[in-house]
Amino acid sequence: MAENATVARPYAEALFRVAQAGKESFNLAAWSELVAELAQVGAHPEVQAFARNPKASASDVSAAITALVKSPLNTEAKNFLAMLVDNGRISLLPEIGAQFQALKNAVEGAADADITSAFDLSSAQVNELVATLEKKFSRKLNPVVTVDPALIGGVRVVVGDQVLDTSVRAKLQQMRVALVA
Repeated sequence: MAENATVARPYAEALFRVAQAGKESFNLAAWSELVAELAQVGAHPEVQAFARNPKASASDVSAAITALVKSPLNTEAKNFLAMLVDNGRISLLPEIGAQFQALKNAVEGAADADITSAFDLSSAQVNELVATLEKKFSRKLNPVVTVDPALIGGVRVVVGDQVLDTSVRAKLQQMRVALVA
């Protein structure tokens, strides 16, 4: 059986081409938000179970997903969703969303930054940190901030396959390795 990423790629690329050719009213940013919502809805186990239910018709599944999404669906989005339902590919929505975001980032010269902090960061602190990180990584960053008290102090940043770990926990681990060696 093919990997989800392999099966999702053509769907994500086709959807991205439609989004790039979109009108002013439904531009790439609007598509990105809609695809993220669809991915979130598609990742829900109850939605996946409903989509796999042989007693649920394709129109029922499409209507249920449409009702769960906040953003209005244009004709292209409705057709895309109907195609996924007809082909039994609702479980691919999270992967399609991730690949769509990667394509959008590539076009914009941006990257997603997963920032984990030991404490809550104010918006001013996040903005300052992102500005510094954008200089370091030489690209625009889209931050996603989470809190993990296990870090003890500092932050851990993941941008693509690069990791910048300035947490106290990482420094303690480095000291432990140095002392044990």
